[in-house]
Amino acid sequence: MTSLALVRHGQSEWNLQNRFTGWVDVDLTEKGRAEAALAGQLLRKTKIEFAACYTSVQKRAIRTLWMALDEMERMWLPVTRHWRLNERHYGGLTGLDKTETAEKHGADQVKIWRRSYDTPPPPIDPENENNPAHDPRYRAMGVDVPKAESLKDTLERVAPYFEGEIAPRLAAGDSLLISAHGNSLRALVKILFDVSETDIVGVEIPTGNPLLIDLEDGTVTPTAARYLDESRAQPLPAIK
Repeated sequence: MTSLALVRHGQSEWNLQNRFTGWVDVDLTEKGRAEAALAGQLLRKTKIEFAACYTSVQKRAIRTLWMALDEMERMWLPVTRHWRLNERHYGGLTGLDKTETAEKHGADQVKIWRRSYDTPPPPIDPENENNPAHDPRYRAMGVDVPKAESLKDTLERVAPYFEGEIAPRLAAGDSLLISAHGNSLRALVKILFDVSETDIVGVEIPTGNPLLIDLEDGTVTPTAARYLDESRAQPLPAIK
């Protein structure tokens, strides 16, 4: 059986501070590191032999993967990092306190920016100190850094990488582990489970709780899915 494990990084420093993070490269908190280690322990218990791992180019996802692999005694597994698995870019909201932003712009407007499928937040100011366009990693990669992204935009950058790089390996029988972010993983869930644009905005993926998906042989069609930590599980889309 071929399996795909999706792991959202553990709690980050800006998660703790209730700030919009997006492409800013913040690290894990101590709680986040504990969540990452627990994810590895849960994955080790499955006894699945993963062939390779994928993650973003952001340290909170990379460190989560490192710590999980350490617990799994699988630090030798090949790891591919790609910016297309990055978190959604929160544009002009980046770095702002979520509560203060809601007080300033209204909870309904902030909910639209955060949760609608295709409405991005305002673009980030070119001079904003948190603008990832200033980050040398993206210049080195030749990435045309977006100014803001909706979930739809995030999916449109994740999908080509999944379909071109990851899906063929799964279809060939390789079990894979992906450590990424709430919105890039939400995009993958939409693709895998064929979730509607309306329903996907309500899908929540808990931090540090591996979502294990079993796939039909030779395809990327899910046959079963479950969170490994049942006590922190969230509702899953129906398998079609």
